[in-house]
Amino acid sequence: MVTSLPESQIMKKYQAGCIIVGGGIAGIVTALELLDTGIKIMLFDRDTPDKFGGLAKESFGGIFFVDSPLQRKAGIKDNVELAKSNWYNFAEFDESDTLSRQWADNYIENCTDEVYGWLRDKGVSFFPVLHWVERGWHQPGNSVPRFHMVWGTGHGLMTKLIEKLETHPNRDRLTILFRHKIEGLKITSGSVTGVYGIDEEKNEVYEAEASHTVLAAGGVGGNIDMIKKTWGPTVGGAPEKILNGSHRYALGDMHEEVKKVGGKVTNLERMWNYAAGIHHPSPDKNDHGLSIVPPKSALWLDYRGRRIGPEPLVAGFDTSFLVQSVCRQKEKYSWQVMNKKIAVKEFAISGAEHNPAIRDKKILPFLMNLLFGNRRLVKDMISNCVDFVTANSIEELAEKMNALNGDNKVDVHFLRQSIEEYDGNIERGKKYFNDDQLRRIMHLRQYRGDRIRTCKYQKINDPKAMPLIAIREFILSRKSLGGIQTDLNSRVMSSGHENKAIFKGLYAVGEAAGFGGGGIHGKRALEGTFLGTCIYTARIAARTIKSDKQ
Repeated sequence: MVTSLPESQIMKKYQAGCIIVGGGIAGIVTALELLDTGIKIMLFDRDTPDKFGGLAKESFGGIFFVDSPLQRKAGIKDNVELAKSNWYNFAEFDESDTLSRQWADNYIENCTDEVYGWLRDKGVSFFPVLHWVERGWHQPGNSVPRFHMVWGTGHGLMTKLIEKLETHPNRDRLTILFRHKIEGLKITSGSVTGVYGIDEEKNEVYEAEASHTVLAAGGVGGNIDMIKKTWGPTVGGAPEKILNGSHRYALGDMHEEVKKVGGKVTNLERMWNYAAGIHHPSPDKNDHGLSIVPPKSALWLDYRGRRIGPEPLVAGFDTSFLVQSVCRQKEKYSWQVMNKKIAVKEFAISGAEHNPAIRDKKILPFLMNLLFGNRRLVKDMISNCVDFVTANSIEELAEKMNALNGDNKVDVHFLRQSIEEYDGNIERGKKYFNDDQLRRIMHLRQYRGDRIRTCKYQKINDPKAMPLIAIREFILSRKSLGGIQTDLNSRVMSSGHENKAIFKGLYAVGEAAGFGGGGIHGKRALEGTFLGTCIYTARIAARTIKSDKQ
């Protein structure tokens, strides 16, 4: 086991009270909390300065809270007991998930004070209408809306936190080093005493020493080979093609280093992938993908053009179920078919980049998009995304779908049957609806947050809503539900000793820690729970370090 570098190899040495590995939301919150102490901090990030903030900066910025002031103002009745019941239904914790369950309880009980209140004190605001996602398919999910959207998206959230970091009265106690890759943990006399690695800009080997080391390096979502290797047996088998929707340096390096020194890494087969990924028109990494918000009124079809079932797929209820349903098909990709009217009203892409009105806090364009649809985004994707095709007839659409995929797998008879059966159900009238997708749309439209963004029972092959649009979709990697196991103080656990911290001075936070305990979500997440748990675990780690210093 390598625990340090030979002196002859070291070109640069650093000294600090605390080392933080990773410049995403968990690392930044840890640094921000520790600046209130007298500790000298060094934050190492492999990316470039313009990417400071990590994946959170690119996110949509939704956060899960329980019985928040915004919920109460909207008349939404929520409480800790209901939230725990919903979380446990989705998590399906195993007997071995003791720490994960305890972390979940702690987050649910404390998130509104420890995260919502903390963010409000930092000047972060939220959109007043909450999103209602992950409602559950075969078991209850979120019984009430809990997805609090940051006004400014994840970009605004991270900009505000970075601003607080840069203007902190003790900013001189923090050193941020970019383009610094961590290659190992330095261990001395049974304690972690720092890290070593390479300054990739200068090609210099360095070593850094500290009493406390916090791993905030993210998950494994950027390592597609690792995702395929650890793919869970219940998810239908790994697709041949998986698009990358994670951070380019979320490679699992620190997970491997922790295992090398005897730390415990758990549940890496539990991933939070998305079923509706498309190729980014301007990629900056291999197979760079975007996560679309699948239109509720579109038909979700398999590679032949038949509706995936027996229950039609509808987004917003159980993301994991959608992924499993697609991956149980012979060909593990899918199509969504709609028309332009549906696309303009319902199509969206998750994240800050493709939501500029919210990101830039421009209320008028945002309201215009809600009321009249996002024509600009639809036009942009039709023109620039390889996965979009348009046509003026079902026959032409099938032909273009096959041309895009380079085969003849879409059967025009299946495609026509899927569309005509759905449209026929709508034509018979609301009181005769006998289609589960239409029933779910009826349910969605009862909540004001969904009604304005969901068509009122729109047929697909409608001459007044042309052209027809087909979107080819792949499974998209995003987040790791498993990770480095930590105790309730964010200290890394030993693989050989139950309930024992591995080494003094080593912590893991955020996605690196499976968002708490090596897997706070269990087998599936209620959404909005990722940013919140990153903040919460980081605050816990900082609190533990402060306590150790006293």
